[in-house]
Amino acid sequence: MHDAVRTQLVEGGYDALTVDGVADRSGVHRTTVYRRWRDVGGLLADVLTEATNDDWRPPDTGSLDGDLVAVNLEVHAALTADPPVTAALIAASFRSTQAADALRIFWTDRYERCARIVHRAAGRGEIPEHTDPRRLLVAATAPIYHEIVLLRTSISPDVAEQTARATATAARAGAFADRPDSGRREPPEETA
Repeated sequence: MHDAVRTQLVEGGYDALTVDGVADRSGVHRTTVYRRWRDVGGLLADVLTEATNDDWRPPDTGSLDGDLVAVNLEVHAALTADPPVTAALIAASFRSTQAADALRIFWTDRYERCARIVHRAAGRGEIPEHTDPRRLLVAATAPIYHEIVLLRTSISPDVAEQTARATATAARAGAFADRPDSGRREPPEETA
């Protein structure tokens, strides 16, 4: 069933995705599909939920730079794969509330799993102890999503690597460290 959803979505986009088409492609009676998933949103949400329930773990290369590069290369590969299933699912989530909710859960899960990268780096003394994992990970991966999904440009894996290394450099400088005072600083006292 999930393969049928992904295939139909990639071939025709969200507007061509139908419960009847998925039922025909999968060989499952349409009444069964309607009973279980009700509509296209339910089908998309189920596909995204399946992705959340996988056993993927973030890489452990022994350094923050290496881990972020590995993650970014995986993101790049997923977004540039042929067929473009990941990009199609992301695009469909803008058209379906159920899919959007499932995608949000997926992202939350992925950020929680990837937080290990940041905690390991802090434990090795590579970055400040109170570095915010989500902020760091978003900074590392967002440019790839922006270029490929939003702007629909093709970027090389080198860009994914450069973005990861730049983010690691910023993290070492404390750019993503939580501060008890929320980052507010008193202006320096003027001296005469």
